[in-house]
Amino acid sequence: MENGSEKTVITVVGKDTVGIIAKVCTYLAEHSINILDISQTIVQDYFNMMMIVDLGKSTVPFDECAAKMNEIGEEIGVVITCQREEIFDMMHRL
Repeated sequence: MENGSEKTVITVVGKDTVGIIAKVCTYLAEHSINILDISQTIVQDYFNMMMIVDLGKSTVPFDECAAKMNEIGEEIGVVITCQREEIFDMMHRL
């Protein structure tokens, strides 16, 4: 990975509710996890967000971040998954 970059793909899917983006982004900011790209849509009350983040300067390791994202998802009623970029790319290659 170039320049200490540790890119991770975070996906959030579920029924739309107030504060989803705020909860996720607050955790990331508190742990020095940089958001590189973000896309979100709402289709008939269903929320979908995909983020590319960089854990290169994170204060927590990947496993801890992924576990906390899962916990936040359970708290707010959505499913949040974290995958390392290289694993995500391999899984989605045609």
